[in-house]
Amino acid sequence: MKTKTLLISVVVLLAVVLSACGPAAISAKLPAVGVGAPTGQTSAPAATPRTVTVSGSGQVYLQPDIAYIYVGVHTENPTASEAVAQNNTNTQKLIAALKAAGVKANDIQTTNFSIWQNTQYGPDGKSTGSTYAVDNTVYLTVRSLDKLGDLLDAAVKAGANNINSIQFDVADKSKAMKEARAEAVKNAKSQAAELADAAGVSLGDIQSIQYFDAAPTPMFQGKGMGGGAESANLAVPINPGQMQISVTVTIAYDIK
Repeated sequence: MKTKTLLISVVVLLAVVLSACGPAAISAKLPAVGVGAPTGQTSAPAATPRTVTVSGSGQVYLQPDIAYIYVGVHTENPTASEAVAQNNTNTQKLIAALKAAGVKANDIQTTNFSIWQNTQYGPDGKSTGSTYAVDNTVYLTVRSLDKLGDLLDAAVKAGANNINSIQFDVADKSKAMKEARAEAVKNAKSQAAELADAAGVSLGDIQSIQYFDAAPTPMFQGKGMGGGAESANLAVPINPGQMQISVTVTIAYDIK
């Protein structure tokens, strides 16, 4: 009986001890909270910058000083060997005439040499015979436009019977591009100043600049001549005209 009573007393005592220690153990594991630390607060959003964005354009007109031309010799004969032989002879004469007219060898480039059979057909759809056609085309760079008309005349006299796609261009556009960019920026700045004045604000620093340039596209003048080129009028009139370089800039300014 004494043993049972002692056992019950020990169990009760142990329960009391554990009950007393429990909260202390739990509280020891809780993180400390700093006194006076702000809670539930967020930083204020950054103010949206005030800007004005404008686009300006600049144009510069140029006089072409260079031309690119396709000049060729076309021959047709009953046999391929005859067609090639005649074409070779005429092409050699053409190249010699071009060099004599002032075109440098580096400015003469062969771009096409082809041979094909050209079959003729009658009204009934049956073949009436065939010939062999040969084309030899060179690509010329002409650097003296004042001599371009005489050059074309010399080419035709030498045997050229295909002249195509005269392209006018400007050899060095760097100075013109610089001028067009400066004009575009000046135009954009003027617009921004007008807008700021009308709105009652003042311009601040430039935030960004974007630009797009449109280099002049070479002008094409088709001069395709078939087998009747020998009867073409001499002293071919050539008018290069003008070319335009355009630049557009977009500038964003702070306003205050």
